Amino acid sequence: MNPDDDSAANQAARTAATSHQPGPWNRLRRAIGAAAPPGGSEPHEVGSVGALSLRSYLLLGILLPVGLLVIINTMGLYSQALGAVNTAYDRTLLASAKSIGEQLDVSGYDELSELRVTVPYAALEAFEADNQSRLFYRVSSLNGEMVSGFAQLPFWRGRISPKPPYAALVDFYDDIYQGDAVRVAVLLQPVASASGRAMAVIQVAETLELRTILARKILLDTLWRQALLLAVIALVVIVVVQRATRPVRRLSAELQARVEGDLTAISAPSAPRELLPLVEATNAVMARLQHLLENQKRFVRDTAHQLRTPLAVLKVQVQSALRGDLDAREALSDISQTVDRAALLANQMLSLAKVEQLRQQPERQAIDLAAVVRQVALDLSPLIAEKDIDFGIDTEQAWVHAHEWMLGELTRNLLHNAIRHTPSGGLLTVRVAGTAGQAILTLGDSGCGIAAELAARLYQPFSAGDMPHGSGLGLAICREIVQALAGTLCLQNRWAQGKVIGLDATVQLPLIQNTA
Repeated sequence: MNPDDDSAANQAARTAATSHQPGPWNRLRRAIGAAAPPGGSEPHEVGSVGALSLRSYLLLGILLPVGLLVIINTMGLYSQALGAVNTAYDRTLLASAKSIGEQLDVSGYDELSELRVTVPYAALEAFEADNQSRLFYRVSSLNGEMVSGFAQLPFWRGRISPKPPYAALVDFYDDIYQGDAVRVAVLLQPVASASGRAMAVIQVAETLELRTILARKILLDTLWRQALLLAVIALVVIVVVQRATRPVRRLSAELQARVEGDLTAISAPSAPRELLPLVEATNAVMARLQHLLENQKRFVRDTAHQLRTPLAVLKVQVQSALRGDLDAREALSDISQTVDRAALLANQMLSLAKVEQLRQQPERQAIDLAAVVRQVALDLSPLIAEKDIDFGIDTEQAWVHAHEWMLGELTRNLLHNAIRHTPSGGLLTVRVAGTAGQAILTLGDSGCGIAAELAARLYQPFSAGDMPHGSGLGLAICREIVQALAGTLCLQNRWAQGKVIGLDATVQLPLIQNTA
């Protein structure tokens, strides 16, 4: 037995030992996260360490960007609120400056002029009413000479904008006075009288307490509304996720309620469209597991049934030899034939199991079918020579996606059958060609063909072929291999002058067009 057969034997032994256990069902439950049904064995813990729930994922995915947007919006809102407050209170500052300007008097002209002012209480009344802001003023000549007010208030050194915000020569700016931040309005007020003419610079400064308090109040009111918006969004996400995941929880409950070994397809007609791919994928997994389970049961059943007969025969032959019923050489010959038949049966059953094992492995490589066929023909050349068969082989490159063992086993079984059914001195031909997207392997023997009553059950295990000299599994193995490789297998009698002159076995596999 070769290493492949040995590995297949180990696999078969493990399969037979665990066939009574619901292995595929447990694997499915672990795959979809369902708990063990009542009374069943507990599956492994399912879960990913640190994985977020759908609810948490949506909450983070929605609230974090919205929260970041709220922060940016809040900063912009505070700036806008402060600007709006400054605009409102700047009007009051300008009004106070104009009120002071109305009380100016002058004598003399231009550089020789002398300004006089009497600041009325009404000019400061609007700022004293809130008991929070403080007001300072200064009246100066255009060259900075102090006329009245607070001398420590820095003289204005700016310039009037070409397009001032009001219909007056006015400028607004921020400054520091006695350690406090202040907002200053500057008004250039022309002064004229019967005895003179001059330009007065009126500065009115206000501390920023009231402005800051008002801007913060606007900000806090907005923040409360933004926080309420975030809370509503979070509540909506939780409710929507709870309702959206209801079909998943219902499906999980249905799977948990299933009995052991129930691998029927999931029916979820009311599931949302986003869940249908998961349901379809789960059904596909369950179908594969069901197929594997059926193969395991069939393998154990067939093994128990088919090996029982040769073992029983072997026991009888050994007992007969021990009693001396037969000559020792004749008894050993019978025992050797029985052992050979049992070994052939075991090897081919293991090959059948290995086909199913390789079917589950999608990793295949590009293989030249012609090279495999020539190698198998070389291996079986002693059998061909022993029967003095007129053997012809004609091959051309035909690349297919497959496991090399599959192609070798397929060719070996078909060629071995053809050699067995070809009479001594008969004709046997093997051809490999690639055409019309198909790699075609044809074996033509000169045997007696297939009987009509055998054609209906040709590929059934243990029912086809020459059972006294075979196991009845060769064609079953070939059919499983061809199906696994998405090909076809056809056996047809070859006729001439109204009688069967041989059998053609034709295998077609998908051809690889470009192997570069």
